[in-house]
Amino acid sequence: MILFVIIGLVLLVGASVVSRSMPDRRSGTGILRLVGILFIVLGLVFSIIVQVGSGEVGVPVLFGKVTNEVLHSGLNVVNPLVDVAIFDTKTQNYTMSAIHSEGEMAGDDAIRILSSDGLEVTMDISVLYRVLDTETPKILREIGRNDAYKEKIVRPVTRTKIRDNAVYYTAIDLYSQKREEFQNRIFSSIEKDFKQRGLVLEQLLIRNISLPESVKLTIESKINAEQEAQKMQFVLDKEKQEAERKRVEAQGIADYQRIIGQQLSDKQLRYEMIKAYQSLSNSPNAKVIIMGDNAKTPLILGN
Repeated sequence: MILFVIIGLVLLVGASVVSRSMPDRRSGTGILRLVGILFIVLGLVFSIIVQVGSGEVGVPVLFGKVTNEVLHSGLNVVNPLVDVAIFDTKTQNYTMSAIHSEGEMAGDDAIRILSSDGLEVTMDISVLYRVLDTETPKILREIGRNDAYKEKIVRPVTRTKIRDNAVYYTAIDLYSQKREEFQNRIFSSIEKDFKQRGLVLEQLLIRNISLPESVKLTIESKINAEQEAQKMQFVLDKEKQEAERKRVEAQGIADYQRIIGQQLSDKQLRYEMIKAYQSLSNSPNAKVIIMGDNAKTPLILGN
């Protein structure tokens, strides 16, 4: 925009020089003056209108002094003498990883901490955050522009808080059952510091935890032992259920035999025997049937 004004002034000066040195070309200098004025007008118009993109805000700076005004997305009319600092208010990701191509910094940028049992644990962390638009003037005054908050706030605060809180956990706790608890704890701690600096912490992701090889072997042995114990407990429970089933079945048979033995008389048994023999006599091959030990003569049943 200032460039347009400069070009216009140059054209006006050039037209004035030409008109003085070459009076016969005043008609051409008139067109040159008109173009110069047009450039100056365009420069002034563009200098008082600032476009802020979607998901961004602008902070006007007049002669080095940061104003408290915040320019939101769209076209904004400003003092032509101000400089507008643009801030990205969309969700941003700052990753610190051992994988060279993933992190913000080149090379291995994972966080190395000491656990309560004195072991070194390596973590890959991703921080999801955004700039609070109402706090951008404060950020510009205290931290600076051009994403200076990344190196001055996001990175050092995250690494420091993770190290400070890791000393309350053992390496195995961080790797297994207390990992979520640790993540919630450092989230609360970092969120508080970010808020004081005009940043909003949206999510903190522990993407990977690497332990010393000796600790890994210990954890794997413990997990295998727990799995074997669970398997053995399942087998024991199954055997107990089967033993209980057999006991109930045997008790049922014993109860049945006891009830039958108490209720059946000799006459009833003989009657049932006669009925059974009678059924057998209907067979073509059954002609002679001896009934019981007390029968002196056989009972012959024929067709």
